[in-house]
Order: sequence, then C-alpha cells, then structure tokens
Amino acid sequence: MSTPFTYPPTRREDFSELLHGTTIADPYRWLEDDHSPETEAWVNHQNALTHAYLETIPDRAQLRTRLTELWDFERFGVPFKRGGRYFFTHNDGLQNQSVLFWMETLDGEPRLLLDPNTLSSDGTVALGPYAVSRDGQYLAYSLSAAGSDWQEWHVRRVETGEDLPDRIEWAKFTGASWTNDHLGFYYSRYAAPDTGQAYKGANYYQKLYYHRLGSAQAEDRLVYERPDQKEWGFGGQVSDDGRYLVISVWHGTFQENGLFYQDLQVPGAPMVELFNQFDATYEFLGNDGARFYILTDRAAPQQRVIAVDLEHAQPQDWLELIPESGDTLQSAALTGSTLFAVYLHDAASLVKAFDIQGHLLRTVELPGLGTVGGFDGRRQDRETFFLFTSFTTPGEIYHYDLETGQAALFRRPSLRFDPAQFVSEQVFYPSKDGMRIPMFILYKKGLARNGQNPTFLTGYGGFNISLTPHFHPSQIVWMEMGGVYAQPNLRGGGEYGKAWHDAGKLRHKQNVFDDFIAAAEWLIANRYTSTPRLAIEGGSNGGLLTGACLTQRPDLFGAVITAVGVLDMLRFHKWTIGWAWTSDYGSPDDADDFKYLLTYSPYHNLRPGTAYPPTLITTGDHDDRVFPAHSFKFAAALQHAQAGPAPVFIRIEVRAGHGAGKPTAKQIDEWTDIFGFLFRSLGKTNNF
Repeated sequence: MSTPFTYPPTRREDFSELLHGTTIADPYRWLEDDHSPETEAWVNHQNALTHAYLETIPDRAQLRTRLTELWDFERFGVPFKRGGRYFFTHNDGLQNQSVLFWMETLDGEPRLLLDPNTLSSDGTVALGPYAVSRDGQYLAYSLSAAGSDWQEWHVRRVETGEDLPDRIEWAKFTGASWTNDHLGFYYSRYAAPDTGQAYKGANYYQKLYYHRLGSAQAEDRLVYERPDQKEWGFGGQVSDDGRYLVISVWHGTFQENGLFYQDLQVPGAPMVELFNQFDATYEFLGNDGARFYILTDRAAPQQRVIAVDLEHAQPQDWLELIPESGDTLQSAALTGSTLFAVYLHDAASLVKAFDIQGHLLRTVELPGLGTVGGFDGRRQDRETFFLFTSFTTPGEIYHYDLETGQAALFRRPSLRFDPAQFVSEQVFYPSKDGMRIPMFILYKKGLARNGQNPTFLTGYGGFNISLTPHFHPSQIVWMEMGGVYAQPNLRGGGEYGKAWHDAGKLRHKQNVFDDFIAAAEWLIANRYTSTPRLAIEGGSNGGLLTGACLTQRPDLFGAVITAVGVLDMLRFHKWTIGWAWTSDYGSPDDADDFKYLLTYSPYHNLRPGTAYPPTLITTGDHDDRVFPAHSFKFAAALQHAQAGPAPVFIRIEVRAGHGAGKPTAKQIDEWTDIFGFLFRSLGKTNNF
C-alpha cells in the first residue's frame, strides 16, 4: 500500500564500503555533512512537512493548555551550605531555566545570585555545573548554549552578584572544585576544536587544569594529562580538609575507573595512582587524614563502602564499613560523620544511615515509594538535605538533622491535580529467556482493562542507568486523557547491580530489546492495551531501543517515538563522545563486535517493502552528544522503506541539543507535538 504522504525528495547515493569483509550500503552518508546547503535544505523541508501535519491535529490547543497548566509548579534544587550560606535553585513553574539563589538562614529571604533567563531571548542558555568556594564568597559557574555539551566558565562574587573577568572556554564533562584558600579551582577541558567541528568532532585528550582567580585561561596551570591515553577523562576534587587533590579517572562510559591523588601540602608532590587497574568502580566519599572512604564494586557487584589507609592500600588491608547487601547500593555520601547509603530495592529508593565505623544508625523514613537524591555535605556539617519524588509527587525537599536523625519538610510545590486520582503498581513479567523483569504501570482510577487503552511504553536499558519513580507533567496529562503509562526496568540498567547491567550490554544487547518487546506483549496479553493502541518511546540509548524494536517487530506497535537516538551502530564512534559508548556497545572496528552490531543497528535493518507503524523521530540541531546525522539518516531510510500508509516524520528542534538545559517552552512544545502525534496515530481523541 502506498503512503498518502509526499515526503521531501531525499537523494540516495550509490555509496557503499567494505567493512570486515562485508559490503555496507550507506545511501544517506551525505546527510552527515550537517553544514552543507543540501542538508540544511533537507532539514527545512522535513520540518515544514512535520509541522504542517502536527498543526492539523484536533484539540492541539487544549493539549498545550493542559500541559502548560501542569508544568506550572515550583521546582527546587537540593540546597547545600558553603561558608554559612545556603545555595539552591528554584523555578517558579514556567521559567525556561531555573534560577540560583542564596540565603543566610533557612528562614531567611532568598537573594538572587544568577538568572540564566536573562542571558538569551529564547531561554536556550542554561546554567550547567557550578561550585561555590569554601568560604561562600565566590561562585564558579558554567553556561551551555543551545543544548550543547560545551561549557563556558565564569566567576561571580556572591555578595554583589558581580562577575569577575575570568572566562574559560572549551570545557566539557567537568565540574569545578575550589581549593581551601578560595583562590582558585580545578576543572577539565579539551583543546579548542577545529573550525566547523565543534558539534561533530571526536573529543579526545581531556586535561586537568588549575585556574587562579583573576588570571587568563592561557595562564591556567596544567595539573595532569595523559598523552598516552587519549580516551581518559579527569574529575578533580579537593578533599574537605584541603590536603588532597583526588582525581577520578574515567574511560568513556566504562563503569570501571581509576582513582589518583596528590598531596597538596607537599610542594611538587607526585600524582599517586591509588587504583590504576580499571578493574572496578572507585568513588571517593571523603577522608580522615590519610584514611580514604571509598564506594566500590570491587569484590561486591552490588557495591559496598570501604576505608583505605594510603600507607597500606592493598585489598587485604581494606576495612569494610558497609558490606554488600541484597539490594543495589546506588550511591553513598559522607556528611558530617554520617555515611548515607542510598539503595535500590526493586527500582525504588531505600536509605540507611551509618556512623563512621559502619554501624547502622537508622533507616531514613521516606514519604512513600519513590526516588531520593541528595544527602551531600561536608565533614563539618551538622545538617543536610534530600529530595523525594514519585510518579505523582513533584520534588519535595527535606531538611535532615544529623544529630537527631529527624527529617522535616523544607519545600513542597503546590499541585494542579489530585494525586489520589491515579494508581501506580509494579508488576513482574517474563522476558523471552524467562528472566523476571519489573515494570511500573500508572493509570487513572477506574481504568477498564478492555485492551483499548492508549498506552505509552518507555524504556532505556543501558549504561548502568536506573529508571526509578519520577514525576513529569507529561505523565499526568497522558493519564488524564485515559492513557496507561508503563516503565519497565530493562536489563542493561543498574537496578540490580553489575550483573543486571552486564546482561544488557555488548553481545547481550539483544536482551534489552527482548525485555522491551516482552513488556509490550505482556501489556497486550493482560488487556491493558492492544497493538493499535500501544506506543513506544525512548531517548538517546532509549532511541536505539525503540529504533531496534521498530525494525524487529513492526507488527507489534501502534506508534513509535525515537528521540535523539543512537541509530547508526557502525559509525556512532566517529562523532563527538560516541567513541566512549563502546563500553556498552562494543566497537565497530572490532570484527566480532561489528557482526553483532550489524544484527540490530536500526539504520541497517530497515527493509523496503515493510509496513512500519506511525513514527516520529526527534533530534536537535545542536546535539553534540548523539550527532543528529543518526536521526537524519534513519528518517530518510525509513521514509524510503515504508510500504504502509502510516506517516514517518522527523522533528528537528532548532537551537536545541541532547536534552539537558532545554527551555521549558521548548519542552512543552515538544510534548504537545508528541502527544498530538500519538493520539492521532492511536486512533484516540483527547479525553480530559
């Protein structure tokens, strides 16, 4: 059956190359040249077609109105204390970017420190990582423009809000850490990219620098580099006592890392490679002199906390403080003299507090089943803060007294919906190989299990990232319209520790797709929905997930959303930071990895003459995480292959990147388009 849509003409080149003895056709290679007039014209034509279609969807204005109403709630960042001052971010609801404030006391009047909304007319300049000096006098902050990962660093006086002349360019994947004398900070950056390569060129040879206040970037002192290790990156952190510079050495997205340190009290002290085998994860939590507290999965796949004496740092000399348990120890923090351990129990948070010797003090009482973040602080602190969120609870901030162990509500947003109207449940279903997979399912009370409910199935399944209960306005809108929201915890994530992650990466990546397909089949079998009413969605690695499932089971889904996806698995390693993902995917340069990648690469597994479901592909023109050519090439190939009547569109956001820092207005626009597309594709009208 021919499609009723006339797609913009897309030139197909007779281009192929021989890879590991296999001829690989790549007819849309020319779309990788994102600056060419032909590519720019293609982007404009595709966007025109997509938006012409989306703008005809009934009730679009009503959908946007309700999304805007639900988005209009206060959002608070987790406060922290520096030099007797409290710092936190706040968004009044519809601000494009959150604003940074400080105050002298918890009940004091917040004072404006930095408002990114004033830095661009369209809200596309975002505040990135930032750090306040130990005395609370200076703010080192980074800005990112148009969704890019590139950061430009500045310094501001906290008291006056005045910027110093300091400016640092071409930083990426870095924070900042101040020295205890408040005179400067450590950060990491790359060399300036070649002309035209800022959003496309591969990022190698990150270096660690020290910036002294009042000096030019050219005068920054190079602290550490490894010319023999182009893929290494460095995260520098000054210990709370100011004695040590601790460097976490990362290698792409491999979970295993190195941990080095330098004694800052000894002039010219060497960099000591405390852990340099990259055989496990090692996260520095804090120290008492030469005693380091470390979160690690060495000999503990579910992670544990150990104490390491720098003079006796061999494994046989380690002191175990918090042993491995049946739940995954997702994170830990040392604040005051309390070790906070944040566990995942069936993909929901569980928090325990221990003393510095590893004795259990208490289990922290949480408001319900959800996700927590925070508990950070310094050794001298006597208080900390944490955030709690769930599927129907926007982020609530709690103050935690380290002396008493009492948590008190600090900030809670008002709601424009009734959480009691909705049901969230967790089910477990078998995957193709029998593995038991958990899945959260949300819907409005009174839902009839008649197989006719529009269902939004989302997933990720990679890089040890866990999908836990979280609030997003779009979920509420979907359920208000009579939809089911489903979120399975696929293998490849971190919900059940290292073994769960390993079972969904490299030569086991197909398990992730099988888990997701099995979730769809379970929802259909249990009459939550049916194929014509079932939509799948995923972004980034989740875009790979939906792209692969589209090619493997086009008969199973009623609609597909593939957002900023990794879709060309034979060339992902050639752009920006893509080389780093070989930890989960393997390398196309390896003959055996290549053969496996080719079995599921979405771009290479589209089959002309196949009836594919309605598909909306989304990306940003400034995405320098997943280069937009992935989406360009996949969209062109899918439009060419489509034999059925369903539409295939690509939505290319201008002045937007991979997602971080995306203005609120652009997010509302995007979800209006996604939901409008889905409800038309699923044959369901809006039902508020």
